Amino acid sequence: MSKAQIWALIVFGTLLLLIGSFVSDILFYLGLILIGAGLYLGLRLGGILRKEQVLDSWGMLIENGQGKFNEIFKDTEDFIKESKAPSLGIRKEKMSPGIIGSFFSAKRDFLMVKDQQSSMLSPYQIFINARDYGNNLDVSWYLTYRPSLFEALLLLFRPGASSIALSELDLFELQDLTAYTTVCHHSTLKSVGKLMLALDQDPSKIERKSKGFLGIS
Repeated sequence: MSKAQIWALIVFGTLLLLIGSFVSDILFYLGLILIGAGLYLGLRLGGILRKEQVLDSWGMLIENGQGKFNEIFKDTEDFIKESKAPSLGIRKEKMSPGIIGSFFSAKRDFLMVKDQQSSMLSPYQIFINARDYGNNLDVSWYLTYRPSLFEALLLLFRPGASSIALSELDLFELQDLTAYTTVCHHSTLKSVGKLMLALDQDPSKIERKSKGFLGIS
C-alpha cells in the first residue's frame, strides 16, 4: 500500500467522521475504522512508513559452495564474538518479508546483529545471510534502518523525511555504527575467505568494498 492510499483512507475516514457526527453513528464509526486502518497499515512493523531502509550492503557468490551455509553462519558469529566488540547482540532467526509473507513465503536464515546499549543505534540492524543458489553459495549482509513510530509519523506528514535515517546521529554515534558494521563486514569476509580456501579457491578475488553510505572495505 502506498502513502497516497494511506492518505486516502485517513482523509475519507475523517470526512465520514465529520459527516457521521451530525448525521449517523454508523458513518461516524466507519470513519474511525478507516482512519485506524490507514494508520495501522502505515505504522505497523513492515508497513509502508516503517519499512526497513537498506543503508549499506555487501554480497558475493562462492562457486561450488552449495550446502556450506552453516559454516558461514558459525564462523561469522565466532569471528564477531572473538572481536569483543562491546554491546553487540547476535541471534539467528528465520525471516520472511512482511506479515503476509510470514504465512505464505519461504523463510530464510539470518544472523541479526544489533547494538544493545545505545538508544540512538537501536533502529539499526545488520542482517547476515548465507543460502544456496544453484551450485553456489550466496553470502550477503545488509545494514538496515527501521523508523520509530514518531519518525514514521514524520514520513506521513512531512515530504522528504526519509533522510532522517543518519541525520540524527552525532559524530560518536556514527563512529560506533561504522565500527560495528566494519566488525560484521570483516567477520563475514574472514568466514568467506576460510571457506574459499577449503574449496581451493583464491580469497584475493573477493570484492571487499561494501555498497552504500558507509562504503566499508
